[in-house]
Amino acid sequence: MATLVLTAVGTLIGGPLVGALGAMAGSAIDAKIFGPKGGSREGPRLSELKLTTSSYGAPIPRHFGRMRVAGQMIWATDLVEQKDKQGGGKSGPSVTNYSYSVSLAVALSSRPLLGIGRIWADGKLLRGEAGDLKVGGTLRFHDGAGDQSLDPLIASAEAAGQCPAYRGIAYAVFEDLQLSEFGNRIPALSFEVIADEAPLTLSDLLDGSIEDLSAEVPLPGIAGLSIEGPLAETLAGLEPFYPIDVDTSGELLVLSPDRRDVPAIALPVAATSSSKDDFGGNEGFTRRRVGEPEVPVAVLRYYDRDRDYQPGTQRAAGRPLPGQPATIELPATLSAVDARRLVEQAAKRANWGRQTVSWRVTQHDPEVAPGATVTLPGHPGFWRVRAWEWRDQGIELTLARMAPSTMPASSADPGRANPAPDLALGQTALAAFELPWDGQSGTVPLIMAVPSSAGTAWPGASLYADQGDGALLPLGASGRDRGRIGAALTALPEASPLLFDRHSSVDIAMIGADMTLIDATMRQLAMGANRALLGSELIQFARADPLGAGSWRLSGLWRGRGGTEAAVTSHHSGEDFVLLDGSGTLVDPTTLGTSPLAQVVATGLADPAPVVVPVTLRGIGLRPPSPVHPRWSAFAGGVRQLSWTRRARGGWLWLDGVETPLAEQAETYEITYGLADTVHARWETAQPGLELDSNALSALLAAVPQGRFAVRQRGDRALSEALIVAPPQP
Repeated sequence: MATLVLTAVGTLIGGPLVGALGAMAGSAIDAKIFGPKGGSREGPRLSELKLTTSSYGAPIPRHFGRMRVAGQMIWATDLVEQKDKQGGGKSGPSVTNYSYSVSLAVALSSRPLLGIGRIWADGKLLRGEAGDLKVGGTLRFHDGAGDQSLDPLIASAEAAGQCPAYRGIAYAVFEDLQLSEFGNRIPALSFEVIADEAPLTLSDLLDGSIEDLSAEVPLPGIAGLSIEGPLAETLAGLEPFYPIDVDTSGELLVLSPDRRDVPAIALPVAATSSSKDDFGGNEGFTRRRVGEPEVPVAVLRYYDRDRDYQPGTQRAAGRPLPGQPATIELPATLSAVDARRLVEQAAKRANWGRQTVSWRVTQHDPEVAPGATVTLPGHPGFWRVRAWEWRDQGIELTLARMAPSTMPASSADPGRANPAPDLALGQTALAAFELPWDGQSGTVPLIMAVPSSAGTAWPGASLYADQGDGALLPLGASGRDRGRIGAALTALPEASPLLFDRHSSVDIAMIGADMTLIDATMRQLAMGANRALLGSELIQFARADPLGAGSWRLSGLWRGRGGTEAAVTSHHSGEDFVLLDGSGTLVDPTTLGTSPLAQVVATGLADPAPVVVPVTLRGIGLRPPSPVHPRWSAFAGGVRQLSWTRRARGGWLWLDGVETPLAEQAETYEITYGLADTVHARWETAQPGLELDSNALSALLAAVPQGRFAVRQRGDRALSEALIVAPPQP
């Protein structure tokens, strides 16, 4: 490039001789800047996606277009420790979990940016295409404008007057970035920066570097470029791929694309020489083809746009050449097709340029200067003037063959990529309920919170207990496991809890289309498989038939499990469904409290507002199940006896030859007679039976002809649901 500039300047000032001296000086400058001709020209080094560092005095690159950069950490706080204590009540010993967060600022570019896109941390996406952070924390971006204001976090942390605004530096600030996903350490960060939306030109790269310059040279194919070192290194890296013409004839230094579109100058027939020692002899020209270069241009390394800016390599097609091929490292974002096109065009230009002609003319044409495009009579194609020399027999022009302006395009494969998935976090769904006592966990109610989400990348949620006063008490983190919850699409019909329900079915829509349900055998059902909470009834299902789009039809049902037979008539479409597969978080009942207004609260990263739900089946773990199997017996003297069979909390297996355990301090029953809203008579007994003589029974029937008996077992903390029994027939 310097050869062209100084040749043009020298010719303009002092004619052909001074122009030749300028060409010699320019050639020496080119050799210093770009390296000797035919050598291995590498250009600026291609970084292997460097890690974010904090080095004093390290240069902050300028970025153009779209690039993936690491940046320089310019400010950070110490790690902040958070302590989360779970348990410690009646449910068992406490467990304390520690997590850490940090606030930091990373300088991205010494040139203003339009914005930032994705962010990677340890190779995983920290910020997605939609701008969503995958972990807890807040991100702020400063574009590097000359009037940008202070960051509020840095300003509040530093002393007054000691906080710079970093004007002219584009940087990002993370506030309270959660580090649990990265081993409680600061991860290696890299940022997708967006500096320009318009196609890049050479003028963008040289803006402000050279005065009185016009450089509207398009750089097709380059989607992004980084300049970290001297500008000459970047120009040297671009020179093989984007030939440039230099014009110094006007007031501006004009850099333009290859002047192929300018009409070529037709040279006259070569002048012959009377001396046999002169080149060309009687023909007036010599034609030669130089040998293969020792270091042929054949390999281009770049940042692959389609592989998340990972370094890629493309090779020029053709036969293998002797010597080690030159690998040019271009810190630019390219597609594989564009990279292949650039390296093949560079290789073909170098190959075509090996054909040279020495042509003698007798008259000097000022337009025929180094860099001019000419045609030769009897020789096809276009030729570029490389140099000229004044001899006693005429002017010798050294010409090089120019490659065709259009070359056939080649296909290219960027190679296999395993990009980090950019999945939506998904909003939190929550179900909270109390389970019947299992007979093994003491007297503590088994209260479960089952959070879930439709998104497979859901990172979990923080759980809290609201005792009814609005204050939130932490219950801990839920973890990433999603509970299988959904909603009923149809209402489950009423059926007897005493028989296997072969006729009823219910359609369920799971909140996630990837959530599945499976079948179970009768033996597996007896072992507790496929338990689910549907509304307020515990059921088990033997068949789960997929309906598509995350919907299932459940059939082969066991109804009213765990003492919930009173809910078999309460079903409706839209009620909650929760598969009891062991997922979820056990809630400490002492933290939740005993208020009927108590609720469980969940907050996730993608939740616009906290998710608040009441606790279903509250108190069922402390309430005895209702008695069953009522029967009337008649004795002498008109005495009638109402008897029933006791059940017990935790005693869900009907074992032969073994009495059902009591699970209460005393066996007591409360029997009432009346209507649903009124009680006419009340009895208490310590035995599972009640005797009435004929007079007492007749008086009851006379007072309330439509009355019913209700039998409840009195537990240590609650009464059971009522067993409704009709009076005996006379």
